[in-house]
Amino acid sequence: MSRWFNTAGPCKADIHYMLSPTSRLPDLDRLIAQESYFVIHAPRQTGKTTAVLALAKQLTESGRYTAVMVSAEVGSPYSHDPSAAELPILDAWWASAKFDLPSNLYPPKQWEQGQPGRRIQAALQAWAQASPRPLVLFIDEIDSLQDQALISMLRQLRDGYRNRPKNFPLSVGLIGLRDVRDYKVASGGSERLSTASPFNIKVRSLTLRDFNATEVRELYQQHTLDTGQVFTPEATVMAFNLTQGQPWLVNALAKEVVEEMVTDTTVAITPEHIFQAKEVLIARLDTHLDSLAERLREPRVKAIIEPILAGLELGNVPNDDIQFVIDLGLCKMDPLGGLMIANPIYREVIPRVLAVTPMASLPQIAPSWLNLSGELDTDALLQAFLKFWGQHGEPLLGSVAYHEIAPHLVLMAFLHRVVNGGGTLEREYAIGRDRMDLCLKYGNITLGIELKVWRDKKGDPLEDGIEQLDSYLARLKVNFGWLIIFDQRTKAPPLESRLTTQVTTTKNRRSVTVVRA
Repeated sequence: MSRWFNTAGPCKADIHYMLSPTSRLPDLDRLIAQESYFVIHAPRQTGKTTAVLALAKQLTESGRYTAVMVSAEVGSPYSHDPSAAELPILDAWWASAKFDLPSNLYPPKQWEQGQPGRRIQAALQAWAQASPRPLVLFIDEIDSLQDQALISMLRQLRDGYRNRPKNFPLSVGLIGLRDVRDYKVASGGSERLSTASPFNIKVRSLTLRDFNATEVRELYQQHTLDTGQVFTPEATVMAFNLTQGQPWLVNALAKEVVEEMVTDTTVAITPEHIFQAKEVLIARLDTHLDSLAERLREPRVKAIIEPILAGLELGNVPNDDIQFVIDLGLCKMDPLGGLMIANPIYREVIPRVLAVTPMASLPQIAPSWLNLSGELDTDALLQAFLKFWGQHGEPLLGSVAYHEIAPHLVLMAFLHRVVNGGGTLEREYAIGRDRMDLCLKYGNITLGIELKVWRDKKGDPLEDGIEQLDSYLARLKVNFGWLIIFDQRTKAPPLESRLTTQVTTTKNRRSVTVVRA
């Protein structure tokens, strides 16, 4: 059987397509040689575990170190009882050492005999003393620990630090989703450390980068070499553009295509296949995307994502919170300036997830927007939307947690009911743009829609909206579209008097239907 694209757990070279596992790790040789303690943080399913396992193996096989990766995860049920957490953690560490190291490098027997609250420190001290080589320890899933169990672990590491390398590990790397200051600790009214003080011995905080375009091509080429099935250059480029190299997404797209959509290996993979796979992943919300979406409920995440969706400025957001959404992989800094959603797939997932509640609240709507041939009739769609918004739009606004874009999400919930019959809905938005653009495709019809909000102390956005929509329609290569202006002013007229439409023409002679809602 050929190898396959992996979307769950560490990669194994004999069964998975994979790149060099350590190629994306920062150079750690110098840090380890300098007896440094450090942090490696990156979003889930970016290859941290695979990379560090490989690095530990390389270090041990060099003959210079006793290097092993262990996990703190089994201690997570004991957040408020550090002494209870120590025993399963040390038991798991013993098992990892036994699996990954030669017998002469094992920890000493009965190494967990230290006093409660100090067992981790005592065990590592005993292991470092017994090891014929300097001990290098990588502690994975460190941020699965919380509260007092986490504080105890960090303080024991800090207290033993000065005794390295003969009586404590030469070098320790903490591996997790976040940097130290964002570890979850319920103390002093805060839900996180907000400081590195319990582990202020760290020298560096490092991260694991995503794949670049060349690496995506190399990964997909492995499938071609194994099976003969070709990814066209255009398909590979689209995969990179949609994912921006996020490793799980890169693998998930290819896995969906070659295992579910195009099982005949004589058929080449095209951009259309990659696009269809993207739609499947978003609709299915696999574990990776679902866990990412769950983060949107957190207030510090909402404080950043909501203005990005609305096209507003961030306002007074703490630097730590900006770094937090970057560390989670939700956002990245645009090379041209400004914070942006990390990749186009996440950009579609986020508003789609936020629209789930209004979608669930929608009344039954007959598909009056289709003609007798099953094609989309945009005039009929407009009438259906006006009727829907007049009857249900404003009441549904209260079902949305992100109030700044509540009208956008209710509209998207309605449009998802439309495209479920066989179309797609794509979104464009960015910080400071003061708008959201939607592209609805159904059969041969492409409808460009621009959403604007008329807010208090702002002028009518009509003129700007028409100009912006004109540019958007040019990129879509269509000559008509909708401009929907949601009047969210405190003293806006009643909906029944402001829900109107008018048709106008842009300076480039494109037809625009203006909807005021």
